Amino acid sequence: MPKRTVRVIVLLIAIPIVLCLCIQLIPVWLAQNNPPVLAEPRWDSPQTRALAKRACFDCHSNETVWPAYARVAPASWLATLDTVRGRRHLNFSEWGQAKGERVREVAEVISEGSMPPAPYLMLHPEARLSPTEKPQLIKGLQASLR
Repeated sequence: MPKRTVRVIVLLIAIPIVLCLCIQLIPVWLAQNNPPVLAEPRWDSPQTRALAKRACFDCHSNETVWPAYARVAPASWLATLDTVRGRRHLNFSEWGQAKGERVREVAEVISEGSMPPAPYLMLHPEARLSPTEKPQLIKGLQASLR
């Protein structure tokens, strides 16, 4: 094999490896924190809280469980961005600002299946809601979030 071909192959292998190592230096993990829980809703039942904790809390509370893959880019970027956006939209740990419109929206996204999102469910199958749990969670959240 000619030397030039070997160099091209080495570069084609080395450049992606170096890039992958370099993107690890972006300190997105600094935003992966869990601020204190300030206030939670008055849950209508322990079952509603347990369902919400299992299906929603990783992105919608200050009790996020940050898995090991959330420390490795680019997965860390996605996990951090999703959690920051989720907390901004609805945060069960900083309760007090939910309005009736938000309650309707929560019920809608759960019933249509867009929450929890499919990519999250691939890595967290325990967050998947059964056909009987979905209406239970919706009903419980409607009672708790008013």
